Amino acid sequence: MREFRIIDAGEVRLRAAVQGEGPLVIMVHGFPESWFSWRHQLEPVADAGFTACAIDVRGYGGSDKPRPVEAYAMQHMVADVAGVADALSPGQPAILLGHDWGAPIVWNSALTRPDRFRAVGALSVPYMGVGSRPFSEIFTELFTAKNRFFYQAYFQKEGVAEAEAEADVRGFLRKFYYAISGDAPAGSWPSDKTADARLLDGLIDPDPFPAWLTPADLDYYVGEFKASGLRGPINRYRNHERDFAWLQGFKDRRIEQPAFFVSGTRDLAFNMLGGPDPIEVMRRFVPNLQVADVLEGCGHWTQQERPDEVNARLIPWLKSL
Repeated sequence: MREFRIIDAGEVRLRAAVQGEGPLVIMVHGFPESWFSWRHQLEPVADAGFTACAIDVRGYGGSDKPRPVEAYAMQHMVADVAGVADALSPGQPAILLGHDWGAPIVWNSALTRPDRFRAVGALSVPYMGVGSRPFSEIFTELFTAKNRFFYQAYFQKEGVAEAEAEADVRGFLRKFYYAISGDAPAGSWPSDKTADARLLDGLIDPDPFPAWLTPADLDYYVGEFKASGLRGPINRYRNHERDFAWLQGFKDRRIEQPAFFVSGTRDLAFNMLGGPDPIEVMRRFVPNLQVADVLEGCGHWTQQERPDEVNARLIPWLKSL
């Protein structure tokens, strides 16, 4: 049976949905989600002989929500995941799974704490190595300087994106989830907005919503974000310079643990800025990449849009470890 626990992770207390017994698998969600985004994986992972643990990242749901922007730097996110592992699996290295922002969190946890994590899996966002400059410099050059809208640039000024999203949480989630799903028509994430546009400008509110997110599922997310607000989740995007500085100490490392990766052909985050095949690039930095697959027609919400296909790849990989 699934149970909720409040886990002392060291710096903060995190809520986690926990199910099963056996080696620990920590699942880390992305933006704007919660432990609930792993609802289709918890039971199968538990049934496969593992302790499945899906956390609310700091700033979300039932977890602590520190206010300062710097509290959401990658160094703190990694410390949280390690703290959960220490609490639930003392002395035994854990397995990591992450989606969206959860993917960089687990990639960097495996990179910086190889003593604590023995395998790592990610959905949507590939690992492309420690950057040579902050990502904020890249999107400023490619988007803002050319008067093009980029959502992460829009997120930089405190309070602006929060106010837009919190004014109508349900409308925000419906439009945002749909726009980057595999069900949305081409162009649903507008590419012609100017830098002074707002996040939701031009996004569609679908009717009906795709079946992978039921009305009850959406109600759960709406309740979580009405209670928690969006400041903590958006603060994660305001730490590119801090993240870059911290990770420079690990730029000569590779992720050596067994690794798993699944994305979708319609996931805008898979190859956000274009360029070479991300999986081929990733193999240079993740030499033990054992599973790498891109699901035809799948959008950004990988494990929610295609739970059966994800689980069919994930469970055998976990059992092989």
